[in-house]
Amino acid sequence: MNILLTGGRALATLELARAFHRAGHTVFMAESLRGHLSQPSNAIKANFVVPAPRLSPDAFFVALKNIIEENKVDLLIPTCEEIFHIAMRREELPCTVFAEPIKKLDGLHNKWKFVLNAVEHGLSVPETMLVTNMDTLYHAYAHWKELVLKPTYSRFAARTLILPSLKQASSTLTLHSRSPWVAQHYIKGTEICTYSICHNGRITAHTAYPSVFTAGRGATIAYQHVDNPAIFKWVKNFVARNRFTGQIAFDFIQTDDGQIYALECNPRATSGVHLLASHPQFVEAFLNPQMECITPADNGSYMLSSAMLIYGLPEAYKNKNIKQWVKTFFTSSDVILNFRDPLPLLLQFRSLLAYMKIARDKEISPLEAVTFDIEWNGEE
Repeated sequence: MNILLTGGRALATLELARAFHRAGHTVFMAESLRGHLSQPSNAIKANFVVPAPRLSPDAFFVALKNIIEENKVDLLIPTCEEIFHIAMRREELPCTVFAEPIKKLDGLHNKWKFVLNAVEHGLSVPETMLVTNMDTLYHAYAHWKELVLKPTYSRFAARTLILPSLKQASSTLTLHSRSPWVAQHYIKGTEICTYSICHNGRITAHTAYPSVFTAGRGATIAYQHVDNPAIFKWVKNFVARNRFTGQIAFDFIQTDDGQIYALECNPRATSGVHLLASHPQFVEAFLNPQMECITPADNGSYMLSSAMLIYGLPEAYKNKNIKQWVKTFFTSSDVILNFRDPLPLLLQFRSLLAYMKIARDKEISPLEAVTFDIEWNGEE
């Protein structure tokens, strides 16, 4: 098949490109960031630079449609937040799109709507309030002694406030009905992330992994699969009741007594891809809706070594967790390193420099710069 991937800046997308290439498919890539991580990969037949979907949505869509037609693409797999822009007009594209329509995706991406969805289906989430003005913020603080605040549309926990004081929250939040936040009761426990591939409510691939080392507060940078039947049951129920098709990921917290709570949902590719990609049926999980669910073929540990050095090591030193960092760093495989496809590793800092330039020009953090030109925050 001819496969078109979007979002080549992401580690997960590079992993997908390599996996589909190994399986004998022809892989094309469309991305708005020049010099992105996947661009030099020999797994990709052709790279196409497209307009930024957030800044030029119509031009992005026209470019995408032309690429599909000219290269006789059979399947488009969006991977990052460009998925929301694609979903708005997916029916107009002349190929199969592995993504739901925008209305369903918004109900998962929006952190308040996701909580309502889970509660409606009797699935456990932390107590949550929608915060649209100072009165609702004060009400949240009156209700809980400890809480977490985050925008309804956000990623990588870039703006999340964990256990903020009321003074800190009231001075940080800019509140109005078009840009609300959610307040959640803070629950102490172990953070666990999941990633699944689904077809009409059935899961064909699934993994779960603890979030121990992160870039900032959100993006996990070291990965090792764990079997967690309670979390798998939660995900299976959610996917089935929403009849979901596509890639979907959840962030959970598990308390010391084993209770699980889903914190938020990412209806797109995430780092869990790295744990599943070596499975011989991984690519089939995208193509065969009837296959039985696979989990990682081994108990291997993986990491983004550059981020482990830049983010993980200082955090481990701060938290007196050096022993675990050393063990993880020296027993894990780097997710970019591939001796048959060496250029993404050698040239990875090109994209980092691009993010730093965006961050400087837009006066945002480098982490926020990663999705600046592709993110979607509920705009019509």
